[in-house]
Amino acid sequence: MAIHPTALIDPAAQIADSAEIGPHCIVGAGVTIGDRTRLIAHVFMEGRLSVGADNVFFPYSTIGVAPQDLKYRGEPSETRIGDRNRIREFVTIHRGTEGGGMVTSIGNDNLLMAYVHVAHDVHVGNHTILSNAVTFAGHVVVEEWAVIEAFSGVHQFCRIGRHAFIGGYSVITQDVLPFSMTVTPREAHTFGVNKTGLKRRGFAPERIDELNKAFRLLTKSGLNTTQALERIRAEVAPSAELDELFGFIQGSQRGFIK
Repeated sequence: MAIHPTALIDPAAQIADSAEIGPHCIVGAGVTIGDRTRLIAHVFMEGRLSVGADNVFFPYSTIGVAPQDLKYRGEPSETRIGDRNRIREFVTIHRGTEGGGMVTSIGNDNLLMAYVHVAHDVHVGNHTILSNAVTFAGHVVVEEWAVIEAFSGVHQFCRIGRHAFIGGYSVITQDVLPFSMTVTPREAHTFGVNKTGLKRRGFAPERIDELNKAFRLLTKSGLNTTQALERIRAEVAPSAELDELFGFIQGSQRGFIK
């Protein structure tokens, strides 16, 4: 096990033999670190925190600390981080709260760029890219393959659907539809399908075209949501992606951005 002599490791922490702990890192008693995970330098970890394999934590990231929620009373909540994530400089990830399920979680294969903030009870899926200074309030859900550009803020209890793209400096106060491209010029708008992202991930051109038809009806036809969904069902070929879109809309608690 490679632990730099300046690192402070609680004896109760569980660290894999192949992990690497760099200079001036601090690892608390409840922390578990998996195989080949690297803490480069000046990383702070505490609380009930489990970290998987092959992650890299860059200097000054702070993981598993108490949330900023004033209702938090020291309950033994958790932070869970999967495998192959890159956590860049000054990222902050806070553990969960009793009011939000007690867990904050990050999946696998994510890139969290510098200054990203992941608040209490947030759940980030797999293969996401969170650009510099993206900020989540509590209880946000980010589904797989979402991309959120720099300096965007997401209101608590919002959901970001799969394969969604959010442009830089956006302010998100409602759910973001899966497969969509959403940007805030003055207020948030969905501008259609995230064509570039879907092409990169191997979606067939005809499937992207069908999704594009559905989004035109949903966001640009002037129809209300119920009318638009009826038109989509009548005019667009059924698919698993459309079923996912319909289910996302039906499950929205805060409404969604059109």
